[in-house]
Amino acid sequence: MFIQSFLKWSETAKVAERAQAAAALGKAYVQGTMAEEERRSAEAAMAMLMDDASPKVRIALSEVLCRSTRPPRSIILALANDQIEVAGHVIALSPVLNDSDLVDIVATGRATLQQLTAHRRPLGVAVCAAIAEVGGERAIMDMLDNESAGVASISLKRLAERFGDHPEIRSRLLDRNDLPCAVRQSLVERLGAALAVFDLAQSTIGGERLRKVTEEACRDVTLKLAETVPANEMPALVEHLRMSGKLSPAFLMHALCSGNVDFFAAAMVSLSGIGDARVRGLLVEGREVAIRALYREAGLQPNLVGPFLSATLMWRQASKSEKGVEAAEIAERLILAHASDAENDPDIGDLLRIVEQMHVAWQRQASRARAMRLIAQAA
Repeated sequence: MFIQSFLKWSETAKVAERAQAAAALGKAYVQGTMAEEERRSAEAAMAMLMDDASPKVRIALSEVLCRSTRPPRSIILALANDQIEVAGHVIALSPVLNDSDLVDIVATGRATLQQLTAHRRPLGVAVCAAIAEVGGERAIMDMLDNESAGVASISLKRLAERFGDHPEIRSRLLDRNDLPCAVRQSLVERLGAALAVFDLAQSTIGGERLRKVTEEACRDVTLKLAETVPANEMPALVEHLRMSGKLSPAFLMHALCSGNVDFFAAAMVSLSGIGDARVRGLLVEGREVAIRALYREAGLQPNLVGPFLSATLMWRQASKSEKGVEAAEIAERLILAHASDAENDPDIGDLLRIVEQMHVAWQRQASRARAMRLIAQAA
């Protein structure tokens, strides 16, 4: 009787009256005090309201149902698939919508609906994965700003692939503590590439000089990452660098001279195919002939094996010394040990120039640190 009376009345009621009635009906329903027969009648009435010619009626119903767990899924899904003014409330807030529903909404490609979904709290891993895969720029940024969003590592990787050249998204990704190290390094490279073609920088510094400065900066940042990366992420970082052609002799020598033995060992494992325990054993206590064989297996040019062997033995000796040896001292000793080789072999000369650059940089750091200590003592 209720549904019949409601429908008869709605045929002649004005839009404002129908919207008011829809809101009242929805409020009564979500309160949960209706008897079983009344509840079924109310659901039937709400289903009929889905066909109301005026969106104002459906908006009124959406506003009162969007926060409740009581409404039938059929009603909520109908509202979610309505025009944006109607759908917005339930997409952003309704607890009735599950992750599968939200993934379908994201997959429609409608930018505003994706943004509304990205604002939900909490936001599940599957929904985040869908946004990462097909979401627009604005939805991506909203998702990354949503502290409750469960963005998986694989989704972060996908975002870096899709939007690594987008300044705002790249910045948001780099600010994340959970960004995998390999992904962070790839974004650093993308940032470097963006700076290298920046018109103002090119006109100020010059194209070739800018390219060199950018490459050095990216290398230094990557090495810093390698010093702090968790052990479980080290193989992924090394593999990423290997696949992108970044594990050059110069890069490896920089890591070795810096004393980043963990990264260097992981790189040797990746390049040589020899097991981790075996590689680390060779670096720590292996004979010279075995270390040479390791470096050759890793693909180092035969003429560069000597400097790498020297650096390895120097660090091995330093690790056993009570006073220890600083990286700058290792670099200086390596330059002296292979000075004559550098004169006769351009490849070794190029490698030692990298070592010399490191040596100069470390000396400057040491001088600054000494100066700061003197200032502190004088204060």
